[in-house]
Amino acid sequence: MAVFTPVTLDDLSQWIPSFSLGKALAIRGISSGIENSNFFINTERGEYVLTVFENLTFEQLPFYLELMRHLAQRGVLVPEPIANQEGRIINPLHGKPAAIVTKLAGDCQLTPAAVHCGEVGTMLAKMHLAAQDFPMRQPNLRCLPWWREIAPVVLPYLAADEQQLLHDEIAFQQAFAASNTYLQLPNGPVHADLFRNNVMFYDNHLSGFFDFYFAGCDTWLFDLAVTVNDWCIDLDSGVLDNGRVRAILDAYHAVRPFSAAEKMAWQPMLRAGALRFWLSRLYDFYLPRAAEILTPHDPSHFERILRHRVAHPVPALY
Repeated sequence: MAVFTPVTLDDLSQWIPSFSLGKALAIRGISSGIENSNFFINTERGEYVLTVFENLTFEQLPFYLELMRHLAQRGVLVPEPIANQEGRIINPLHGKPAAIVTKLAGDCQLTPAAVHCGEVGTMLAKMHLAAQDFPMRQPNLRCLPWWREIAPVVLPYLAADEQQLLHDEIAFQQAFAASNTYLQLPNGPVHADLFRNNVMFYDNHLSGFFDFYFAGCDTWLFDLAVTVNDWCIDLDSGVLDNGRVRAILDAYHAVRPFSAAEKMAWQPMLRAGALRFWLSRLYDFYLPRAAEILTPHDPSHFERILRHRVAHPVPALY
């Protein structure tokens, strides 16, 4: 992630003794993303990931980290938080909450084929089922209420046709969220940000999902739509690749079959997934926060995807 809070090896050496990880040997900032300050750290016990949280509070973080621990203990391939010697997984660093998690093996697959999408679909369905008995509940903080809040903030920066698109899509999503179809959609904890750069592969097999800090409780279909809108498209045009879409949907459905309501809600959810990330990228692009390493994403990417989803309806699921 972007480094907003610098952490030096000296800082780490004074902080790490509260964990049973041995001495700190090296630390390196991670430059991708824009939400938290992330670092690879090496200790005498191995390599881990340190996150200093820039927006989430000590009160908010237990949901995300306990969800990761819950999933890891049920065989879902995710980083597991490391507790310190007092049993705490959230600890202050430079006055901000921080956590250490295990580091996944492998690399991100940025040019996925159908076989990679199939593995993502299988693991996403397993994740949804494994999280059903997670006792904590928190809404997806980047869903409809946030869209309504952020839209008027970014609206002045947009051209007239972009303003119209934003206005029309929020109206569409508000109406859909009030429909009987939406109210019947299965829901529970979701990742909500399962892009290509948040999944690792090792020896061409999926080795884990990471970056759960946008997780929350939402419809499972929204989670799947967000994933498809990144994994199964031509990046230049936003057009869906039918082979990859079928691979991820078939794999997911084999583990957790789609409900009748989900089969009818696929098109609105693909639009919702595109709207969510168009809005967040608009906000980050026009109202950036200072960071030592910061690479804001181009919002026009998800504008193209949203326009394509609106103009080209997809068939109902199965």
